[in-house]
Amino acid sequence: MRGQPGRTVTSRVLALLDAFSPASPALTLSELARRAGLPLSTVHRRVAELLAWGALERGGDGRYRIGLRLWEVGSLAPRGLGLREVALPVMEDLYEVTHENVQLAVRQGLELVFIERIAGRQAVPVRTRVGGRFALHATGVGLVLLAHAPAEVQERVLAAPLERYTALTVTDPGRLRRQLAEVRRVGYAVSDRQVTMDALSVAAPIRAPEGVVAALSLVVAHDRADPVALAPLVQAAGRVLSRAMGSTPR
Repeated sequence: MRGQPGRTVTSRVLALLDAFSPASPALTLSELARRAGLPLSTVHRRVAELLAWGALERGGDGRYRIGLRLWEVGSLAPRGLGLREVALPVMEDLYEVTHENVQLAVRQGLELVFIERIAGRQAVPVRTRVGGRFALHATGVGLVLLAHAPAEVQERVLAAPLERYTALTVTDPGRLRRQLAEVRRVGYAVSDRQVTMDALSVAAPIRAPEGVVAALSLVVAHDRADPVALAPLVQAAGRVLSRAMGSTPR
């Protein structure tokens, strides 16, 4: 393309969509151009097309936001759609028993993606949202997904800098490797104040015939958490979902 060799129309459109984030859900045309690294004239043409299709919407303030049409298409992703439909009744049951935050996540590359969440009204606040991404090494669901990921994925995560969210976040590769081995041995993961200093999560795997496809967790206030009591509840829910996904119970 003139002025930007190597950048296709598709890559430019994807750069525009990628410019949005939870911290910046609404952007002006100039902000989109700057974040996407594209000329303003190019952004103007591509945004007009995205508006016409419904991938973007323009608010009364003149700023652009992700449109409902894009959400509709994204909701068709088979890995999330089928799993969410199966998991929601079980997650609701787990919530009714505990009245704590219940989360469902899958691994995508070297990160996790939350595909469903039930938030307790009086439960501890969490730093997650449906559709949001997070590192694999700190959360309960992330530890489960990383523990059962292919060896190549584990080595790439362990070789990269591990972000520290609190003073208790495990960032030493050797210690994290031992933690993952323990997750595989006992069948669940505990993340104790590794993301925020007021929360603890207990997570268990969800299996399908091809292996671990997701993880389910409870996130509770650290000062009232009892991982030993919570683990059987989460594991039982994980086994129910594993059977629903066609996996032989373990």
